Amino acid sequence: MNPLLRWFHQLGSPPYFDRFAARWAPWAYLCGLLTMGIGLYGALFAVPADYQQGDSFRILYIHVPSAWMSMAIFALMAFYAAIALVWRIKLCEILAMACAPSGAAFTFVTLATGSIWGKPMWGTWWDWDPRLTTELILLFLYLGVMGLYAAIDDRRNAARAAGFLAIVGVALLPVIRWSVVWWNSLHQGQTISLFGKSHMDPSMLWPLIWMIVGTKLWFVGSLLSRARADNMRREAGKDWVAKLAGGTP
Repeated sequence: MNPLLRWFHQLGSPPYFDRFAARWAPWAYLCGLLTMGIGLYGALFAVPADYQQGDSFRILYIHVPSAWMSMAIFALMAFYAAIALVWRIKLCEILAMACAPSGAAFTFVTLATGSIWGKPMWGTWWDWDPRLTTELILLFLYLGVMGLYAAIDDRRNAARAAGFLAIVGVALLPVIRWSVVWWNSLHQGQTISLFGKSHMDPSMLWPLIWMIVGTKLWFVGSLLSRARADNMRREAGKDWVAKLAGGTP
């Protein structure tokens, strides 16, 4: 068997995944904190103030990475859920459900920082703008997935029901992405592109890149930690869990 395929096959084993997550989650957290620390230092102390928005623009270094993560995590959750529904892979069910709390947190941070940023720029904390409204709906979808997963006692049936909601909800993502193009929006259009033309000065861009990488590393740590905890709850009573807890199988 191909070594990569063999590794993926082994990763589906609950004891193997537990060892993998226990080993790499702390490193992902640590690297994420260090990377975000560099990004925040650059955002607060290294880059100059914006010529129009002054220092208030600095909140974008939290707002933009959080907004991108809110959508990327939902897409990943739907991807895992689709694999779980088609091939009945239990680890993918666990990973899909482990995405939801982190995705909801990033979505909440996006809405909160957007409101804080919008007050001096727009003169209001909230406006039923298409981008803001669809992002709020995304938060409700995350909460719906989490609530549905918690409401059903059977873990596998709960994951399948919540995963189906995630798959349906993924249709919202292109609406969020293109809302500022499709509708006359109060929210500004896309000004930052890491792979195309960006309207942001390069001297202000590098802390954002550090923050984007840092939030992704932090999410990996969170995903592994939450999935490991859920994996152990599902496997409670198995010999390997008892041995890990220091008990007698």
